[in-house]
Amino acid sequence: MPVSLRCFLIGLLLVLSSAGTVGADPRRDFAGQYHPARRIGAETRREGDSLRVYVHFPDGSVLQRGNPLRIATWATYEAKRPVWRDTVRHVARRVRQVKSAAWVEFCLPAAALQAGQVLSLNCAPAEEAETGEAAWLAITKERLGRTFLLTDSLGDPLLRRYVRLGEPFLVDSYGPELPLTAKRYAASFTAALPPMATAGAQPVPRTIAVRDSLYFRAGQAMRIRQPGLYALRVAGAAAAYGLLVVDQDFPEFNTATALIQPLIYLTTSAERQKLLDAPAPKRAVDQFWLDVAGANQTIARQLIRTYYGRVAAANQLFTAHKAGWMTDRGMLYIALGAPEVVYRTATEERWIYRDTKGGRGTYTFRPKPSTFAPEHYELVRRPEYEMLWYAAVEQWRKGLTAQSGR
Repeated sequence: MPVSLRCFLIGLLLVLSSAGTVGADPRRDFAGQYHPARRIGAETRREGDSLRVYVHFPDGSVLQRGNPLRIATWATYEAKRPVWRDTVRHVARRVRQVKSAAWVEFCLPAAALQAGQVLSLNCAPAEEAETGEAAWLAITKERLGRTFLLTDSLGDPLLRRYVRLGEPFLVDSYGPELPLTAKRYAASFTAALPPMATAGAQPVPRTIAVRDSLYFRAGQAMRIRQPGLYALRVAGAAAAYGLLVVDQDFPEFNTATALIQPLIYLTTSAERQKLLDAPAPKRAVDQFWLDVAGANQTIARQLIRTYYGRVAAANQLFTAHKAGWMTDRGMLYIALGAPEVVYRTATEERWIYRDTKGGRGTYTFRPKPSTFAPEHYELVRRPEYEMLWYAAVEQWRKGLTAQSGR
């Protein structure tokens, strides 16, 4: 074979080989964390020299497929290799079924964990266990030191930073049942501003005035009947625990006022005031969506289901010092839907949308943790988002979001 032809064929093979990898991205995709129905939840409590870990699988059947429960610690979210990995022994004995879901709990030696690391947990084949679909927990100093967790009336970890008015819950503390103080703070927060705004939403104040205090004992059933932002502190604990007390329908909205508030992302203040001032505000909200849908009731119903379904999901995912729909991540989640791709590092989280019908682009969030919101992120706002944002709003205002399935 002539040398020139051989070189041509080798070059062609190299081009084809590289073409096969175009678009492949070795980074871990965390988009699965933003689908509440399939998100694996996890919580911890410090117990002496151990860290007890509670893992919730929304689909309990995954624990019956013969795969071990795999755990690993990582230096960062983007690390290629873990610091260490292991499997949980005798998983079948640790499983507790709750309808179609399941809980697993086990202990890890606290000495094996360091603040700043990340813990992953999943019951899947080895090649899938360390993807973004696993449960991921940031190992913080607060987590390593916290000797209590919030549970529901049945003793299951809440896995959320909110409780409903009058909902019974417990602060399950390791060791003796110590005194517990719940302080209510005078806090009022606004919804996130659009992504092209020059400043973000109202930040969490460094100091907030205390309105009143409630006193309990850890292990005692609690019911809080006044909505607001609370800080729970067990006697002797190094840090308080932020908790939002919300309406009984939360994370869903059913009252007229509650349904109108999240429309801030699609409407003007005059439009929302007109809805609030209507003789029958709830009927006015239905008429708003019917007008958007061009009097097509089927599309109007789909728009309502999609929009308020996203509001409820944002509340589940992002609620901390304020309702999830009001946060920066909640704003984008409602307007654009769940992100298609999510990349994480210790210093940022990037949401990627590839839809060509509006809102496409990459949005960067930076962590802004506080006592009340340890996993709070704020959007890095940019002027170039303006056209993308208004294109997405236009899709809603023309009733096209329901038809596109986004």
